[in-house]
Amino acid sequence: MTDSTLQQSTQNAVSQAPVALVIGSGFGGLAAAIRLSAKGYRVQVLEKLNAPGGRARVIHVDGYTFDAGPTIVTVPFLLEELWALAGRQLADDVELRLLDPFYRIRFDDGDHFDYSGDPERMRQEVLRIDPNAGPGYAAFMAEADLCYALGFEALGCEAFVRMGDLFKAIPSMIRMKGWRSLHAMVATHFKHPKLRQAMSLQALLIGGNPFSVTCVFSLINALERRFGVHWAMGGTGALVNGLVDLIEGMGGSLRTGAEVRRIEVTDGRACGVMLSTGETISADIVVCNADTAWTYKNLVDPKDRKVWTDAKIENGKYSMGLFVWYFGTNKRFDDVPHHMMLLGPRYEALLKDIFKKHHLAEDFSLYLHRPTATDAAMAPEGCDTFYVLAPVPNLQSGTDWAAHAEPYRAAIAKALEETVLPNLSEHLTVSFMTTPQDFQDNLLSFQGAAFGLEPLLLQSAWFRPHNLSEDIGNLFMVGASTHPGAGIPGVLMSAKALETVLPDAATFKRSL
Repeated sequence: MTDSTLQQSTQNAVSQAPVALVIGSGFGGLAAAIRLSAKGYRVQVLEKLNAPGGRARVIHVDGYTFDAGPTIVTVPFLLEELWALAGRQLADDVELRLLDPFYRIRFDDGDHFDYSGDPERMRQEVLRIDPNAGPGYAAFMAEADLCYALGFEALGCEAFVRMGDLFKAIPSMIRMKGWRSLHAMVATHFKHPKLRQAMSLQALLIGGNPFSVTCVFSLINALERRFGVHWAMGGTGALVNGLVDLIEGMGGSLRTGAEVRRIEVTDGRACGVMLSTGETISADIVVCNADTAWTYKNLVDPKDRKVWTDAKIENGKYSMGLFVWYFGTNKRFDDVPHHMMLLGPRYEALLKDIFKKHHLAEDFSLYLHRPTATDAAMAPEGCDTFYVLAPVPNLQSGTDWAAHAEPYRAAIAKALEETVLPNLSEHLTVSFMTTPQDFQDNLLSFQGAAFGLEPLLLQSAWFRPHNLSEDIGNLFMVGASTHPGAGIPGVLMSAKALETVLPDAATFKRSL
């Protein structure tokens, strides 16, 4: 066979490959696009915004670089797998730097707990707060390790699409006593309220109330100990750009400014999309990285939905919303670590206001992100880049964020100035905000909930929106609002779970 004949044969094979459209370019959508390309699909990613990343988009203002979304990078091997599928190595494109400590937890009385991956240093931190907590800490780690083995390793990458998948998981759920809340599990091992907070607040990282989500999520503790918490030099945007480069190198494409208005369905199967401009794009399969509740309610005709009806969507229990204030300073605050949680005077009562009462309280707990602690290039020389995030009720609260955003920001600024950022107001150079209203209007999150359905026991695994749509053939879901859930590991694992239910591209009966 001559070179020209081989080239023509390759081009013919590519042109006959089934077409996959991916709606959304968050980490889940980008990971799915890479896995689809590796399986032989022709892939195009459609992104509503003017740059890739979705909630992990990057915002540049006056020399400051702000990561708008997730900033805690764990489980590097899930990223390394994606690079390997493209025949490349992650380390050649992105430097992941291990953080120490992973994050600092500051209590309302000024005391703090440095949370790290060093078992002995962690044990000393625990004993400093409660000298009698050693045995409880050892027992907690053992139980978290069990949940990691059964919940993450065994079930995380398995798509729950049949009732039988649920039945197979029941023995593991029984072993983990998964009906208990995370806080209830933690409380069996620790008596001191500070330790109970420090070992349960991780549920908030995936959109859950520690007093409601299943104790299976104690696996986050084990996951962080095993793989560490990392920072991608250049910001998480460096990961987004690297993933886009992989997709394009594998023959796929990314189109920004392409908002999907409707998923086209013929004879019960997805066959393409219509954009907000009226343009239609045909496809053999559609993979949606958008919020699942928003997708079913707004992109799929009700006549095509027998499972995800409007009533079922509206009756779900959704995660909290997020208020995020991004700001830059003209000086460095070198006493502040890369990640810091600042807990307010209330823990359980505040979470009840957020998740149960849907009430915007006057007090708050905060996550303060200072990437310039690790990566000075994220700000102009001698300056700092920050964002501070407050969990708040989703839009079920009825909060008028147009009126409340600035007073709420000012209250947060005052609290930071009185605690860890003295004289902050004198050094502000850049300032802007994102509210739950923005999550709904710009990121198309139902109810402005930042993480989709709250990861309660009966809204997880088989009970969560399936990776293979229950309603429509050739429609697939990936990302935070499907199985297994939120967080960078969760959405990357959802792409692996998706892979287990995709039709084989080589034998796919094309509809185009």
